[in-house]
Amino acid sequence: MQQQLAEIQSIVEDVLKLAKDKGATQAEASMSKVEGIAVSSRLKQVETVEFTNDGGLGITVYHGKKRGSASTADLSPAALKLTVEKAIEIAKHTGEDDCSGLAEKELMAFDFPDLDLFHPIELDTEYAIQQVIAAETSALNVDPRITNSDGASYNANLGTKVYGNSHGLIAGYNSSRYSMSCVVIGEQDGDMQRDYSYSVGREVGMLSSPEQLGLEAAQFTLGRLGARKVKTCKVPVLFDREIASGLFGHFISAISGGNVYRKSSFLLDKLNQQVLPDWLNISERPHILKGLASSPFDHEGVKTQDMDVVSNGLLNHYLLTSYSARKLKMQTTGHAGGIHNWFIQHTGDTDKEMLAKLGTGLLVTELMGQGVNIVTGDYSRGAAGFWVENGVIQYPVHEITIAGNLADMLMNIVAIGAVQETRGSIQTGSVLIDKMQIAGE
Repeated sequence: MQQQLAEIQSIVEDVLKLAKDKGATQAEASMSKVEGIAVSSRLKQVETVEFTNDGGLGITVYHGKKRGSASTADLSPAALKLTVEKAIEIAKHTGEDDCSGLAEKELMAFDFPDLDLFHPIELDTEYAIQQVIAAETSALNVDPRITNSDGASYNANLGTKVYGNSHGLIAGYNSSRYSMSCVVIGEQDGDMQRDYSYSVGREVGMLSSPEQLGLEAAQFTLGRLGARKVKTCKVPVLFDREIASGLFGHFISAISGGNVYRKSSFLLDKLNQQVLPDWLNISERPHILKGLASSPFDHEGVKTQDMDVVSNGLLNHYLLTSYSARKLKMQTTGHAGGIHNWFIQHTGDTDKEMLAKLGTGLLVTELMGQGVNIVTGDYSRGAAGFWVENGVIQYPVHEITIAGNLADMLMNIVAIGAVQETRGSIQTGSVLIDKMQIAGE
């Protein structure tokens, strides 16, 4: 893969030189190549085996303040030359935009750390098949009420990413990512429910065993059997850690530069103001070794750096690209392409203590629908989970809707659990919100 990295860097360098020779005042190009395997099974029979070996190059050129972009999956010299020419042709016909252009040269990742993101293994079909069938076998053997399977899947991807621009930056790295999941269906007294478990990591050894994965999928499914509706009410709501990251995902959208400069965010003009409880801090750490969202630079080549996004409930930063930063007369924060390893501070409570703090209310384990308005903060989604009384789970709940406003929900966070969800870019525990409207019977 090191040879592949060098080859891709050479292609990006050639393309940038070609763009300059053809009259571009600035140019940037990115190229990725991925090899991977994906295997799925259902009821212990192999359903699909897919190999991927693809890549592509995208280039953006600037003629003064005019911008043009083109991309290609054909990496032959003729195709690359044509792609550059098309980008330049497009730039000639676009309007001028004073905010367009590369990010500032002094922010580039000319020097960056090795984040230990690359742990390759052989892409072995037999190994992958063994994993998915072992996961399903484990799940189906847990309880006779597990009557069906929606399948198990295993994915392994080895990738190379290179970014370069006319500031003289050519930066790239290799990375690996492995994941496995299992979904099963349970039935009891005519009631059918499904649930799943999954695991993901930079190293294949970081994944849960297929047996553990299958056991968890079955246990989660069994826990949902016998689900009921609840009466319409207004009660505290505890978001399970697996879905709590979604709350902060909406927060990310609301403080993203694109939504801020378009004035389409419920957190408009909230910089340096309180947006979360005064005990709550959010930090971003892009250089965590083997981190799922670790990255030495963003999609514009800007070097990533540690950032305290929220301190004592106060919003310290919007999340900016070079374009949105210029629109807001600020400096990019290195967020072209998204966030890098967020850590949400917790209150030290165990799962049992979180239920005790909930008292009587709703533990939400699944959300459905897209009823979230980032402009107004209005929030209304279908939900399923468990009804809790006096800190003890009573029975599973389904076919309800929970509603509120995100600005209020974020300010009314009472506690965050100490057991963290670590399988994504946002690491958080379960989140307890003071009161929300539940629409049921």
